[in-house]
Amino acid sequence: MLKLDGETLTLSEVIQVARHHLPVDLSKKAAAKIQKSRKWVEEIISFGDPVYGINTGFGAFADHQISASDSQTLSRNLILSHAVGTGPILAEDIVRAAMLIRANTLAKGHSGVRLEVVHTLLKMLNKNVTPHIPSQGSLGSSGDLAPLSHLALVFTTDQKDREDESGWASYRDQDMTGKKAMEAADIPRLVLGAKEGLAITNGATFSAAIAALVCEDAENLLRSSEIALAMSLEAMLGVSSAFDPRIHQVRQHPGQIKVAKTIRHLTRQSTLLDTADKVQDAYSLRCAPQVQGPVQETLDFVKQITNREINAVTDNPVLFDRQTAISGGNFHGEPIGLAMDYLSIALTEIAGISERRVFRLTDSNLNADLPSMLVNTPEDAGLNSGMMMPQYTAASLVLENRSLASPDSTNSLPTSAEQEDHNANSMTAARHTRQIVKNTTHVIAIELYTAARALDIRLREKPQAKMGIGTRAAYQKIRSQIPFRAGDAWWGPEIEALRELIENRELVNAVKHAVQG
Repeated sequence: MLKLDGETLTLSEVIQVARHHLPVDLSKKAAAKIQKSRKWVEEIISFGDPVYGINTGFGAFADHQISASDSQTLSRNLILSHAVGTGPILAEDIVRAAMLIRANTLAKGHSGVRLEVVHTLLKMLNKNVTPHIPSQGSLGSSGDLAPLSHLALVFTTDQKDREDESGWASYRDQDMTGKKAMEAADIPRLVLGAKEGLAITNGATFSAAIAALVCEDAENLLRSSEIALAMSLEAMLGVSSAFDPRIHQVRQHPGQIKVAKTIRHLTRQSTLLDTADKVQDAYSLRCAPQVQGPVQETLDFVKQITNREINAVTDNPVLFDRQTAISGGNFHGEPIGLAMDYLSIALTEIAGISERRVFRLTDSNLNADLPSMLVNTPEDAGLNSGMMMPQYTAASLVLENRSLASPDSTNSLPTSAEQEDHNANSMTAARHTRQIVKNTTHVIAIELYTAARALDIRLREKPQAKMGIGTRAAYQKIRSQIPFRAGDAWWGPEIEALRELIENRELVNAVKHAVQG
């Protein structure tokens, strides 16, 4: 059971709730802070002075004061008018992560919502009610307004309680209206009061949710890319001196040092390295620590930014006491937008250097005398295409990544009559990064698949040779599920199966166990 306190949520806990359905409850301390901030809102309303978002309109209508009697209508109108997203619905893990992060934001006690709002979000998580959230339509400022409004449609209502204004959700693997889903889960829907509509919708929460999931997947991807590098290095009889700790220590970059050390561990006891008549390898092998290492450092930085964001107050205004409601811009998604752009560029480099190794593995002029396209024997060339087309797919995905990695945070259009004249585009950046992770995972799967085949052929010509401890464990894991096939076959499903080994962490875990053991 995770106790949500608004202060200490971790990325790993987001993963546990979003993907593994860890139950969530609210800490007593957080509950007290929420109740205290709600009392401030009620006092502000009773005083009658205009305070943005509590008794005024929104955006371009911030100067329009609203009477206390219309506060429920104000919150409801905000939800209805802002739920205008479009595109395919987001994956369940993204929606669950966003619900958790929004609840954590409200639990900090600066948003002025009732306790019931947070409890309702947590009940939805615990009972697996997952709203359908369109993936497009957010600028990331003032937060992810449209996605969060679609979320609110499901668990909020008004006096009319119209089913056709309740959105859509999934419950027990069934799609239904939000009203029916909440009824089936026995969770009462809420009529929102003053400030609550804005508190729910004002923040880059879906951007942060995608970022949190991306960080987890990217970490696993980087470990898999190191395994792929080590297997390719051995298959092409690489030169180990490029990974000598001394040359990396004198440059001082920690990511570079870490990658080189990992490759030394993975290839420990290998008798394939340093057996060809060459003094150095091409950049895609020799400079891999200098390329893949900075990506690790970028990911570490992005994790820091994302971890701060999931524990941040991100709505507006921010309440500090009954007399202090400060209007600002904490909803602006720039921190996540920039971080996702950085990571997109970095992961695109992982795919790019991996594809270059796949290319070398398939070129008989570059792969240390292996057959062209890794056909089983030179005599099979022509009749068989070998690994020709997997490299095409890898190249295509690399090119797609390069388009997706064009920075999104630098793209801004003004909205709301120029009141919101600089927008973050953070959710688009996060969605693009998530797609780059998927594309890059497939490229790494192709490299692993190609390197495993190259090792089959290499060990056939060098039967006394041995792979390293880590590379052997990776090879054995791959071959335990995907046996070698001499002639052409339908490679596609086998590469997909290898991608699943990456995504479900089986490959990394098998190698980790072997190296540590």
